[in-house]
Amino acid sequence: MASGDELLKVATHLGSANDLASAQTILTAGSGKTVTIISMSLCETAGADETFDVYIDTGTGAHAYLYLEQSLPSKSTFVHSDKIILEADDHLDVHCATGGGDIDIIISYLEQEL
Repeated sequence: MASGDELLKVATHLGSANDLASAQTILTAGSGKTVTIISMSLCETAGADETFDVYIDTGTGAHAYLYLEQSLPSKSTFVHSDKIILEADDHLDVHCATGGGDIDIIISYLEQEL
């Protein structure tokens, strides 16, 4: 990508048992890039009620939470449709607070080269 280029992209995370028991990075804004998350959906696929956390880690050790212990009922989908900006080297992390769960995640985003 050349400076000023923009690409629409999708990131997916296909859940498996307990894979989110510890926080997982789902999307990272690379060096020299800005990412605008357009939408994010989380779908519980195992048939158990879950709670999840979503936060931005800026590398400072502190987390900027978007959701903390957000409920995700069995076999349901949660959709976040407000824009989120990740600056260079920020990353979006997801953690399933109820022990891992099977949660599929789909994120549509715009990547911009600075």
